[in-house]
Amino acid sequence: MHAACSRNCLSDLLHCQRHWRCRCPYQLSPARGMTRGRSVKDRSKKKRVHALEVATERWKVLSKVLAVVDALKKEDEHVTPLKRLEILRPQLGLVKPHKVAHFVRRSPHLFEVCRDSRGVMWAGLSPQAEALVEEEARLLEDHSPVAVQYVTRMLMMSVDRRLPVDKIAHFRRDMGLPHDFRTRWVHMFPEHFRLVRLEDGEYLELISWDPTWAVTELEKKASVSTGDAIASSPGELSLPFPMKFPPNFTTYYRFRGKAHHYVKMGNTDQFQKVTYLSPYAEAKGLTPGSPEFDKRAVAVMHEILSFMLEKRLVTDHLTHFRREFVMPQKLMRLLLKHYGIFYVSERGKRLSVFLTEAYDGNELIEKCPLVRWREKLLQLTGYRGRLKNLGKVDVCSDSDEYLLGHDDDDDVLDVESENPDDILDDCSISDDSEMDLGDADADEFCRD
Repeated sequence: MHAACSRNCLSDLLHCQRHWRCRCPYQLSPARGMTRGRSVKDRSKKKRVHALEVATERWKVLSKVLAVVDALKKEDEHVTPLKRLEILRPQLGLVKPHKVAHFVRRSPHLFEVCRDSRGVMWAGLSPQAEALVEEEARLLEDHSPVAVQYVTRMLMMSVDRRLPVDKIAHFRRDMGLPHDFRTRWVHMFPEHFRLVRLEDGEYLELISWDPTWAVTELEKKASVSTGDAIASSPGELSLPFPMKFPPNFTTYYRFRGKAHHYVKMGNTDQFQKVTYLSPYAEAKGLTPGSPEFDKRAVAVMHEILSFMLEKRLVTDHLTHFRREFVMPQKLMRLLLKHYGIFYVSERGKRLSVFLTEAYDGNELIEKCPLVRWREKLLQLTGYRGRLKNLGKVDVCSDSDEYLLGHDDDDDVLDVESENPDDILDDCSISDDSEMDLGDADADEFCRD
């Protein structure tokens, strides 16, 4: 009897389990493993463009040198104790044992280093660098009308006809905006835009719509080559995007006996035939993920890159504008997908995107005076681009080895041994929000 009771209990238990499985099938299904997306490096390593990687290395050197030059320009007589320049360590990508002193010492034609009678090391601009600083001020002033047009056109492309000043400041150096962009320049053109203060910060707001500026760079080039008139108002476009591939490029490669396509030419041809809205047309009605939505996003990125002096940008600066320019959340995937229109370089901690049509090898096809000024500045660093390790992205690059290498004379450059009491009381290198200084605490380098 006891055995029969046990069998009945077991039967009831199994019945309950079967009933529970039917009611809650998802509880017993095997856990689905999370898919792991491939990194940018994995997706792009098979289609790396050597010439544009060289251009990236050159830009890395230049951006670090410009950071030090900008810091010294803010100092009285363009001279400061070397200790104060340590605040630039995060921006220069310096890790121990590298010091800013080593970085400065590598460019003697740009920076002068000396020790005073108290043993304090000082750094300043050389006479050649001083001449270049004066030349840059003149060139920025001459470039101002072009910069005004580009900033206004960015406001015209934005969904609310206004953009955060903090985000525009990311483009300051790339667009050739002056150093006093925040304090003076934004107030100089009230006929185009104005500064407004909202709850979440300062914005630059469009004042007047100029229909002659609501024309994309692609439309201008097509009009010049074909002689066709440009539409009076922004609307649908059918212009194809120029595509450029390296000379040794093939559309596919073989891996484990299978052919994998870099660029599916059929899909590319179909994409080029899709009509799309002008970046200056109203885009609120577009469906995210649709071919028209994606192609308009490509047009917006193409237009923004066309505004840049070197036709390249750090990808972070583009992704910051996804909401304002109605672009997809997975913007990087779109950039990688349209290889040939854009090229993404993953060298360094921050990725860069190039407009491929603007380059012939590693050189810009059209160089404005500010770009030529930067080339003169780069020549004074002595960097020649030995092109080592360009095929690898996880090692110290050629530019890092050149600019961050140790000097043999560590005794001359040992700023860590200086007496803090010898440093001036006030620190005039302020925390400029236009410079990405990370979380560095200025007080660490400016003690009383």
